[in-house]
Amino acid sequence: MKNTNIKKNKKPWPTKDAMDQVYKMKLWGSNNAEFYSGSGSHQPEIIEPYIETISSFLTSFKNAITVLDLGCGDFNIGKNFVKLTQKYTAIDIVSELIKYNKEHFKVVNLNFECLDIAKDDLPKADCIILRQVLQHLSNTEVQSVVAKLSNFKYVILTEHLPLGNFTPNKDIISGQGIRIKKKSGIDLLATPFNMKGKEEKELLSYTLEDGKGKIVTTLYTIF
Repeated sequence: MKNTNIKKNKKPWPTKDAMDQVYKMKLWGSNNAEFYSGSGSHQPEIIEPYIETISSFLTSFKNAITVLDLGCGDFNIGKNFVKLTQKYTAIDIVSELIKYNKEHFKVVNLNFECLDIAKDDLPKADCIILRQVLQHLSNTEVQSVVAKLSNFKYVILTEHLPLGNFTPNKDIISGQGIRIKKKSGIDLLATPFNMKGKEEKELLSYTLEDGKGKIVTTLYTIF
């Protein structure tokens, strides 16, 4: 007889667990908010130039383009771009965060989806926004994401990088931390990722006051 009381032991995705924990334990701070993506998503001196730069890019097209925001977080930044696009799809791996965002940000051309960007298929769009997301992922997961980027014409990547010369793409375990602790950072054009594209252009660079690196935003035109 089949024992219906036995529960299947489904192992959760490690990255999903890690990011769930970040928000539940408020490892990036709280700012008295239910969900908070850290000071890097809220400090005016960091985010205001970024919002201005990306807004300028999005409004440079004759016809509004579609955007896919991978790792949208608490949406404090993404909310500024929705009105500048034809369609804006914001994605995060944390289900409760996506549920919260759906309840608090309601615009006709805005859609939220809970997906693991390393494992799941991505919706179609003209442009990908990846703001300080890959820096938290292992090389295996970054490689999985990179393999999907060839489907998108534009990729706007923001990463926390060391100052001066550094060895790129040292591997880490996916989670709260980033490669800066290993004096490394993401370079999609370098080994092992070797992303192919038509053009690379640095849009913005902000040197942190504590001397712990810089936040660099780069536009890749893939085709």
